[in-house]
Order: sequence, then C-alpha cells, then structure tokens
Amino acid sequence: MKFDLHTHHFRCGHADGNIEEYIQAGIEAGLTAIGISDHSPYFASEEDQPQPGIAMAKSDFENYISEVLRLKAKYEGKIDVLLGIESDFYPEHIDLYRSMYDKHPFDYIIGSVHQTRGISIFNRNRWKGVTQTKQIEEKAHYYDLIRQSAASGVFQILGHIDAMKGYFPAFSHIPANEAIDGTLQAIAGYNVAIEINTSGSTKECGGWYPSDAILERARFYGVPVTFGSDAHKPSRVGDEWELVQKRLKEIGFKEWVYYKQKQPIVVPIP
Repeated sequence: MKFDLHTHHFRCGHADGNIEEYIQAGIEAGLTAIGISDHSPYFASEEDQPQPGIAMAKSDFENYISEVLRLKAKYEGKIDVLLGIESDFYPEHIDLYRSMYDKHPFDYIIGSVHQTRGISIFNRNRWKGVTQTKQIEEKAHYYDLIRQSAASGVFQILGHIDAMKGYFPAFSHIPANEAIDGTLQAIAGYNVAIEINTSGSTKECGGWYPSDAILERARFYGVPVTFGSDAHKPSRVGDEWELVQKRLKEIGFKEWVYYKQKQPIVVPIP
C-alpha cells in the first residue's frame, strides 16, 4: 500500500503542472492512493488573491474541489484520488477556515504553520543578530502554534513540523526539547498525524521534515505518522517513499496512516 498525501499544482502559483499530471505521475510511481492538497486561499482577506504566488485565489477554491472530484471519478479503479488541502494555520481565523472546509467532502486537511509573528518560517533573515535566548523563545512559539493547530480539531495531518530548518539548518540545534515534547504529547492526545515530508531534502537543511530525533520522540509519545512528498512538480510524486518506510521501521514504527473521509486508514509497515 503506497500513498502520497501532499501534492500541489499550478493554482498556488509556485508549482508546475496540473492536477491530472500529478495523478498520472502517481500511477507511474506505483501509488495506490494520491492526495491532492494545494494551498488553500487566504479566506480572511477581502481580496480575492492577496498572496499571489503563495496560495490559490478564493474564486478558484470551488473549481479546485470540482476538478479533484471529477478526476477522482475518472481514475477510479486505477488510483484512489483523495481530496485534500494544505491550510495555513492562523489562530485568530480558525473558525472562518473551519466553516469554509466543513462545506466540502475533504478526505483530509493538512494544517501547516508557515508564518510566526507575521514572518515566513522560511525567511532566513529572521535569525540575523538574534540571541540564543530569543532563538529558544521563537522556537517554543513555533511549536506552541503547532500545538494549537492540533487542538483546533480542523486538521487530520500537521505539515512539516520542523520546516523552520529549511533555510536555517541551525534551527535543529536550538535547545527546545521541552517545547517539542509538549507539542508531541498534545498531538498524540488529539490523535492527529504528522507527515514525513521529503521536500526538506530539496532545501538547505538537506533532510526530511521532521528530523529523526523528532520522529523518535513522536514514536515514544504514540504520534501517528503519514507520508507526503510535498511535490511541486509531478516528477517528485512519491519521492523517497521506500527510504522513508525503511527508516520508520528502523526507528520502531509498526504502522502509518492515510485518510479517507477524515478517517485514518492504518497501513502496516512490513
């Protein structure tokens, strides 16, 4: 049983290809199920697309859902196409986002923290001249937002939970184990999965999200795990799936999950 729950396409403005090309790439990669999970609109803005090049327009949201459902029917029997979306987590707007998602038959929703204090987590300049004490505070704040996202009840999966290391590899070495452990315990309590996201290997950090150290702690606390390539081009669909499966087994995981109709489907790791 091979699956990939994190893929994008042209609507977000920073990915190549259309949805059908990702589905066809999934078939070529031997996937049983592929999740389409492009970046959701910024619903809290009066503008249709306040973040061009980052997320889809509000006016394209219904088109996105309709296209995925159409392709789900078209490819039935060849590959299980799952309707997902990757949602930014804004605590102050979570009820609005919940109301938008509840109207549609999503198989799952990925909740991702992409900003803290209004600054992108991928902005390496945010760390310039920052003392270690302040670094620890910022890392703890990041994990508190992830904890809040798990508690919201909106998401089945939490995306790339150490992605702040993407363009700042030293992030992994900022001492904040207490914050990480507290967040992982909360995630386990809410029975939300974290993804192993292989797009980290394409960034400066050169490794998956999250790190092995976090995965080991996640296993200790009983956090469910799933897989997402975070493909922004069709050729990356299912990227490093077998390596991830092997590493999870080495860490001690016995199973991982994917989602249909927001219910976890447990898949043993052979």
